Amino acid sequence: MATTSQPLRGKMTCKKIFWAVFPHACFIVSLVIYAFLGALMFSHIEGTRKVIVSGEYITFLQNLTNLTRNFSDNVTENEKMFGDNIRELFNAADPVWFIKPEEKWNFFGSLFFCCTVFTTVGYGNTYPVTWTGKYLCMLYALFGIPLMFLVLTDMGDILATVLSKSYNEFRELQSKLLASKLCSGSTCSKRNELKSRAQSKIVINEPLTIVELLRNQSGVKGGPVKYRNVELFEMLIARENENTQPVRNKSMERWSSCPELAREKTVSRVIKNFDKIGKQLEKLDVPIVLMVLVIFVYISCAAAILPNWEKNMDFQEAFYFCFITLTTIGFGDTKLEHPKFFLFFSLYIMIGMEIVFIAFKLGQDRLIVLYKKVISFCAEKNMPSKKIYPK
Repeated sequence: MATTSQPLRGKMTCKKIFWAVFPHACFIVSLVIYAFLGALMFSHIEGTRKVIVSGEYITFLQNLTNLTRNFSDNVTENEKMFGDNIRELFNAADPVWFIKPEEKWNFFGSLFFCCTVFTTVGYGNTYPVTWTGKYLCMLYALFGIPLMFLVLTDMGDILATVLSKSYNEFRELQSKLLASKLCSGSTCSKRNELKSRAQSKIVINEPLTIVELLRNQSGVKGGPVKYRNVELFEMLIARENENTQPVRNKSMERWSSCPELAREKTVSRVIKNFDKIGKQLEKLDVPIVLMVLVIFVYISCAAAILPNWEKNMDFQEAFYFCFITLTTIGFGDTKLEHPKFFLFFSLYIMIGMEIVFIAFKLGQDRLIVLYKKVISFCAEKNMPSKKIYPK
């Protein structure tokens, strides 16, 4: 029996782990599939578009040639004027004129664009040009942004649980160390003796069951039964025996006789897991200073690694870029030379956005508490004082 029960227990634990991980994996896999489908769609639409020479581009080239000719004729006189004119001309130029679609909108470039869309970063250096691409971008963001926030909320629960447990364990360890320093040997031994004496004096009397109560009755122990409602007592005893039976045996018997009940139970458990999304994040209570420190360390690690393949960035520029990315601001002033390498950094972006999301949630809770205190203080201050009239 032991040899057969161990594989069954192993299978049951594997099934429990699978159904516990299934909701989280479902969200992440859905987001990855959604990003790959979007990359294929935008690479096909924007990458295969025909480059049409517009009239604005021809006018730009003509103005540029005129400026260079005038500058070559009067080099010493119009240097400042030439600098202002050329700056104004290039500010009015469209970057699409100088980009090859098949290079900009390959699979990795399109995948990077999809990540900037549903993460709401939107750097601005890559955007659709065709009207078909613009309409599909709006539709893609309409479904992708809620999916992304669902993943953030779900993974935020996991991070919130890890942070809260680690913080509570750290506080318990800190309190134990303080207690061990403050408590000397003699005082601790006296306290332990007093506690043991107090515990030995405490006697917990559990309530008697119906069977024990009937057995303790003097009239029931000896002689014939004097009660008319013996059947009622027997029904109560039978009901108590049913309630005291272990539930696990009943469930195992039902599962063995009817496997559909086991399936319904696992399905209902998975549905309950979906309903619990966001609950752990609401229960999180850690200091906001700790979360700011975690964000600083997290961004600093990436800022130290990112300049290895982005040669135009130093530590400060990479730190600024990571902060702008994780907070989904995305000005676009700092651009990436190798976006395909940064795609392997997508896991970093996901976890970082979840950490920032948790920090924003904690900051929001602290602000709500602060506003409540201010409003209650102002309300108490403006309340009319009670006048005591003489009798």
